[in-house]
Amino acid sequence: YTRGFPLVDVTVIDDDEIMHHRRMAALTLLMKHIRQRDMMELLDRLPRVMVEWISPEQVRVLINYMVNAGEAPAPEFMRALAQRLPQHEDELMTIAQQLEQIGIEKGLKQGIQLGRQEGKLEGKLEGKLEVARTLLKMGMPHESVLEATGLTEEDLAQFRH
Repeated sequence: YTRGFPLVDVTVIDDDEIMHHRRMAALTLLMKHIRQRDMMELLDRLPRVMVEWISPEQVRVLINYMVNAGEAPAPEFMRALAQRLPQHEDELMTIAQQLEQIGIEKGLKQGIQLGRQEGKLEGKLEGKLEVARTLLKMGMPHESVLEATGLTEEDLAQFRH
């Protein structure tokens, strides 16, 4: 390539103008809005250009782009899109279910990680309480036990009850 090429900033083009781009309208709309967390505002325009101007194979490519680029669309968006594009309903519903499953798995992983962190903290506290118990039995002054273990009065009060 020896010459420069034109660069178009689609983020500044009005959506109504994009709707007149015929075969490129769906892709241009998606490129403009792909990083949005909530793509629901595209539900009126996107299906219209997907049905009018592009082939079923291109629809599948655009769906793949939506799922893999930017923020993953919410399962609700895919379901609503499936209602507006009945000829692609099976594929869109499958993707919606997969997105839900991914969300469930992420939630489980976060829950497990949080549980582990809480377990470690509880284990450390129990260990410190055990050391404090031993030190007190050996006759070490109460204040010295607190200083040596880093426990608070409240922590030590748990041990006494």
